Amino acid sequence: MTTSTALLLADLVGVAVFAASGASAAVVKRLDLFGVVFVGFVAALGGGILRDLVVDEVPPLAFADWRYATTAVLTSAVVFRWHPHLARLRTTVLVLDAAGLALFTVTGTLRALDAQVPPVGACLVGMLTGIGGGLGRDLLTGEIPVVLRREIYAVAALVGATAVAALDGLGRTGPVPLTAAAVLVFGLRLIALRRRWSAPVPVLRPPHAPDGQPPAS
Repeated sequence: MTTSTALLLADLVGVAVFAASGASAAVVKRLDLFGVVFVGFVAALGGGILRDLVVDEVPPLAFADWRYATTAVLTSAVVFRWHPHLARLRTTVLVLDAAGLALFTVTGTLRALDAQVPPVGACLVGMLTGIGGGLGRDLLTGEIPVVLRREIYAVAALVGATAVAALDGLGRTGPVPLTAAAVLVFGLRLIALRRRWSAPVPVLRPPHAPDGQPPAS
């Protein structure tokens, strides 16, 4: 299997799992069929569209290659149809989202490197590719985006993108090293969820009342 074929397959798998993640989140919000498919489409292809625009690949693959849009729409429709059989939807959404984050981070970083983007820039593109779909999904379903909350999300993508750039610098871009990089992102995201790891947040102190009196409760 050539690198380009492996990259295409990883991209399509990422589209499918992010579409399932977006569609599952839309099902939880009780959207109709169009809403579920639309959210799944945005979750699956938003990050890739952002990536292609950044590396000046026009039109983006999401529009130029029918397989991307078809995969996103069909996966979302399947989730809509069979969602009663999906137990523990919240857990399903989180696991699928972690898988999509991992796959899109790896493919996004590789595509940026192939477009001659310097390593630091390629890492940022890879991170944006990974988090773009989840960002769109959360905004459409009325949630505060995961990337803006305390959870380790964008950091996991950035770690994975850095690993891919380092492997590329060493000439190790075969399926096995890239799979290892994807597993790194996936594992880091799931461990962070399991152990409730989070980034620091500001500590808000209650305002003081005039004349040293305690604030009203």
